[in-house]
Parts: sequence; C-alpha cells; structure tokens
Amino acid sequence: MENRVRPAPSIHRLVPAVAAALIAFAVAAPGVAQQRNKLPDIGSSAGEMLGPAQQEQYGAMTLAQLRHYGYVLDDPLLDDWIQALGHRLAANSDKPSHAFTFFLLKERQINAFATLGGYIATNAGLVLAATREDQVASVLSHEIAHVTQDHVLRGAERAQRDSVPILLAMLGAIVVAQQAGGNSSDDASMAALSAGQALMYQRQIDYTRDNEAEADRIGMQTLARGGYDPQAMAEFFTTLQAWVRANQGGERERTPDYLQTHPITVTRISEAKQRASQMKSNVTFAAPSASSNPLLPGNLRLPEATLATGGIGQFGWARERMRVFSADTPSQAIREYEQMRAKGPLEDAQQYGLALARLEANQPAAAISDLAPLLARHPDDTWIALAMGEAEARAGKKAEADARFKSLVARMPRNRAVVLTYAKVLGERGDAAAGKQAQAVLRPLAASAADDPVYQETFARASDLAGDPVRAGEAHAEAEFLNGRPERALVQLENLKKRPDLDYYARARIDARIAAITPTVLELRRQGVKDESVGRN
Repeated sequence: MENRVRPAPSIHRLVPAVAAALIAFAVAAPGVAQQRNKLPDIGSSAGEMLGPAQQEQYGAMTLAQLRHYGYVLDDPLLDDWIQALGHRLAANSDKPSHAFTFFLLKERQINAFATLGGYIATNAGLVLAATREDQVASVLSHEIAHVTQDHVLRGAERAQRDSVPILLAMLGAIVVAQQAGGNSSDDASMAALSAGQALMYQRQIDYTRDNEAEADRIGMQTLARGGYDPQAMAEFFTTLQAWVRANQGGERERTPDYLQTHPITVTRISEAKQRASQMKSNVTFAAPSASSNPLLPGNLRLPEATLATGGIGQFGWARERMRVFSADTPSQAIREYEQMRAKGPLEDAQQYGLALARLEANQPAAAISDLAPLLARHPDDTWIALAMGEAEARAGKKAEADARFKSLVARMPRNRAVVLTYAKVLGERGDAAAGKQAQAVLRPLAASAADDPVYQETFARASDLAGDPVRAGEAHAEAEFLNGRPERALVQLENLKKRPDLDYYARARIDARIAAITPTVLELRRQGVKDESVGRN
C-alpha cells in the first residue's frame, strides 16, 4: 500500500487543444463579445443549440475523461458526503428541478468549477482550506448559480458557433488549470500550457465580473435557504485573501486557481458581508421572478434561527479523509499529522485521518490502536466503524471484521459506502467463497449503480473470484466506459460476445451496451479525443 502514488495525467496529449481552449474558454466563462455588447438583452439563446440531453452528454464525458487522466477522487464515503451537500443546496436553488452531479478531484490546489450538464467539481485543496462545511457550501452554491444562470451554457454555445470542439476545449482548460506548477516529462509543453493558462485566467478576470456578482448574490440566497450560514461566503473569501497575502512571492502559480478565476476584492467581500447581514436581519426575499426559489412564497421571511451554521455532521471526517487520499503517499499524510500533533493534541477528526493514513500505509495494528478510543467516543459513527472493520480484516482478525461488517450491512443493506467497503474487504481475501459473498452483498445496489465505476470495479473483482466470467466481463467493460475508456469497453464487449457459453439474455445485454456506447466513441472521435492505447495491445 505504501507505494500508492497518484498517477501523472497524460496531459501532453492535450497540448494541441490549448489553442482551442484559449478560443473557447467561454465554456467556463462568458465571452468578450457579450460583455462589450451594450444593447439590452431581449432574450437568451442559451439551450437552443445545446439541449439538456447534449449538455448531460458533454458533462458525463468530461467527468469520464477526468477519471481517465487520474484526477477524480472516487471514494464512497466522500462521494456520499459531497452529493448530500450539493443536492441539499441544489434543491434550494432558483432551479430546484435542474439535475446536478457533484464530484471531487484529488488536487491540493484551491479550486472548484462547473461545467455543462450541471457537473460541479471541488478540489481537495478547497475542502482542506475550509474550517467548516458552510464555507464549502458557499463555494458550491456559487457554482450552482453559474449553472442555473446559464453562464457556462452560453459560453459553450458560443464555442459551438465558432466550430470549436466543446469537449476538447473543456478538457484543455481544466487540465491546464489543474496542472499549474505540476510536473511533466515535456518541459516545452508545460511552458505552453502555463502561458495558455495565464491568458485564459486573465480573460475570465477581465470579462466575468458581472457574472461573478450575480453568482455571489444568487448563491448566497441558495446557501441561506439550504440552512447554511450566509456569512460563510464572506468568511471564506477573507480566508482565501489572507492565504494569498501570506504566500505572495511574485509567482502566478502560487495564487490558488479559484482566486485566479474568481478574483476576490475588498468590494466583493464587503458586498457579501452586507448581504449576509441583511439576511440575518430578516430581510424579505425577492419574489420568484427575481431569481428566488420558485417553490417558495414571494414574500417569505426567514427567521434568523434558520440561518445558523449548517452542516450534515461529517465535515471533519470528510476533510481528513480527503487529506489522506489527496496526499502523494500514505507516509506523506502520516508526516502531516505528526506535524499537527507537534503543535498540540489531535482533534478526533485528525486522529481518524492519522488512523486512515496508517491503514493505507499497511499498518493495520497501529490503525486499530488509533481507532479504538474514537469508536468508544463515537459508537454509532459509520465512518469510524468502516475504518475499524478494514483495519481488523487486514490485521488478520477475520471474525471480528466479519461480525462488524455483517452488523452494518444488516442495518444498512443499501448504504453504498457500507456495501462497497465490505465487498472490497471480501475481494482482498481472493477466494471463490468470498467472491460469491461479495456478489450477494453488492446485488441490492445493482439497480442504482449503472453510473458508479467503484461499484462496477468491485463487482467485476467479486465475479472473477466467484467464477462468473460473463458478469465479470460486463462489469469490467462498464468500469472502462465510466473511467473514460469507451473504446476499450467496446473491445471487451466484442470479445465477450465471442464466448460460446453466452445465453440469450447475456447476449442481449451485451448487444444493448455495444449499441449504447458506440455513439459516445464516435462523438469523442469527432471532438478529437481518442484512446491511444486501443490497437496497441
């Protein structure tokens, strides 16, 4: 486990896209033309060129390609946390029926962004910079507003009118931003990417101030309606501004990406504080026609009690789990916690993070020692119980681990984190009986797991062990597709079709998936994105 190092994304393959990304940076920000046009807006064309289905398709393909390049942090507990947080806010936005998908990236840079189809990413670094969940919620509510106000869509449609490949431009912009200051085997390519990054950031800073103000205003309404403290937005702005002052060194890379694309000024902080103060003073929200929640009465007044600190009670665990999984190695994470402990006793959440880091470093006995007092203080906490179960299993305490996991599954048979963690532990045993047991544990999630790569990978492993090659092959292909490798998925499915032992139903399932995946492969090729590994093996 110790040599777990995050894979280096193959960003040099996207260098040809930099020019397209520069032209089409409006995918992440409105274009210059609209800002210069002083004529009144008598109607928006947003959505006329790219319908909801196309937006969803591009958003899903972007997420899959980010997985392909190794950026996405797919973890069941963290996924459930960010989805619960994001959907709580989305349900209280001015467009509560809009579909959203929230996901996390491993990068330690402070950043978040929205892309087509309501796909919203949050970097690990942003969560690590926050001191409470309300601050993370303030950023998500701002990004939700960028989607509901069609800021992203208008730029994407402008790119489409300019015949720029939308998906390639989005990936180029995202990868350039995430790799600022990173390593590459091609220094010349990185120099070109960094130069392109600077220009893209400057364009957004110069031309999106109105949209930023609108996203702040509407986002704060969403934040308050979601039960979070509206003061958290100004609070987080101030924290980031202080971070910049403490790290000034004349290097653009040292400024968090979020501040480069969302410039924070004294005026912006003052306006955020003023809005929060008004909300705390029982200011009447605007009517639905003024971008408030259409499901709420027009003259609704929120009492101050409803604007108190929000949160779903898991922020501390989530932040420390993210610290561990965003570290380059488990040893690095352990060193971070040792540095914290040198300054004072670790908080419970930090103690959990240290135990998790030791578990990742293949030190299960030490992890058990760290977790035991935590479990005594938090006997009903699922996050700690799952970590303890994993530690017990890896320490050879099979009976204790099974008893713990079976109790959790009996209470929560459809809890994604519980089921996937137990199935992973069973898969690590490597025998047919464990594989069949893992299949049984996983099946209750099958109906809701079509877009879940972690589930597909775990089910594929269980089916391999259980001696079920057809189900294993289907799951492996599904995982490839969801991880941004649809061409490989097609190859696997075509090979699976050649098996002589397929029954009618399996063949029908495979044919249906081939038909469904083929258009995605063709669209990726049309956009200029090709899996270079296909055909080399």
